[in-house]
Amino acid sequence: MNSLKIIINAAVALVLLCSCNAGGATAAFSGGDTVKLEHAQLLHIIKHKGYTVVTIDDPWNKGKTLHTYVLVPDGMKSPVEKDDIGGNTTLVSIPLKRAVITTSVHCGLVMNLGKDDAIRGTCDLNYINIPWIKQQHSIGKIADCGNSTTPTLEKIISINADAVLISPFQNSGGYGRLDEWGNPIIEMADYMETSPLGRAEWMKFYGLLFGAEKEADSLFNKVEKNYNDLKAIAGKSSTRLSMIIDKVEGPVWYVPGGRSTIGQMIADANAGYAFSDDKSSGSLQLTFETILAKAGNADVWLYRYSPPATASYTSLLSEHHGYAQFKAFKERNVYACNTLATTFYEDTPFRPDMLLRDFIIITHPDLKNLGKPKYFTKLR
Repeated sequence: MNSLKIIINAAVALVLLCSCNAGGATAAFSGGDTVKLEHAQLLHIIKHKGYTVVTIDDPWNKGKTLHTYVLVPDGMKSPVEKDDIGGNTTLVSIPLKRAVITTSVHCGLVMNLGKDDAIRGTCDLNYINIPWIKQQHSIGKIADCGNSTTPTLEKIISINADAVLISPFQNSGGYGRLDEWGNPIIEMADYMETSPLGRAEWMKFYGLLFGAEKEADSLFNKVEKNYNDLKAIAGKSSTRLSMIIDKVEGPVWYVPGGRSTIGQMIADANAGYAFSDDKSSGSLQLTFETILAKAGNADVWLYRYSPPATASYTSLLSEHHGYAQFKAFKERNVYACNTLATTFYEDTPFRPDMLLRDFIIITHPDLKNLGKPKYFTKLR
């Protein structure tokens, strides 16, 4: 064994030893070149000669690591043998060429990075609002791999997938039979970031996975500039309307926590928000009565829906007569987003600048030069 291999093996062994700590992997690879991430808090990328180490902090257990990935370009010698890797560390040969992507959000991103051909399987096809994906399914080019929480292992094996990209959940207990597969499971924890640009910056990780590093860097720089320019424009507006999000579902009305990505986006839009002081990074589960008492005087109301429901004041009242008590309803300042007729879910997680623009246009009517909203339409 030559001295270079000894050094690389020692470095990787050290990261495996330190993977129980959120910052341990970063410290262990201090000799490499750290990719500076301006916004993402859960993601750490360190480049070495011949491989890259990506560490994801556990968003539910502070001080621990969710997963560590050792990315090795196809055809290059791995710094470690696959059988020598244990725990939450996975060796990944890049670029991925036959991936199963379980969410429409990440399908949209990979396509925006120009790597359409690497998508060989998806999940929850009924919830994917991308015509090309559906067309590729219809001709057998992209496989339907079942449910996104428990993809069908037999289908994944049959298409010879080289990785599955899946969203992790707290206390999920693993991925069922998928854990027996042996190929990489990429845990996409970007949705747990607490800032819009923090989540968007994860595209740099996905760019590395799919051989689109330059494309990802270029796209993020564009998103970041657009977002910050829009934020600055909103900060100079002479108006500042307040807003409320979505509507009651059964006994619960889910609204963004004050420290969630949407909560932060509302703040960046310089809009008023009744729950801005809340410290939650996820959604708040509140009753209709609580929302009415705390946010009933919001100037504008934005909600998402999918057919067969029709977006109208009449349809809102048919769902809940109490909506008539909201100021935005009374003053006819309600905006709806048809999630089946738009690419809201496919775009906005990694293009927060687009959604921020909608928020600013709606809550700052004095800003006439921004045009019309892309996703939300005012009810008539």
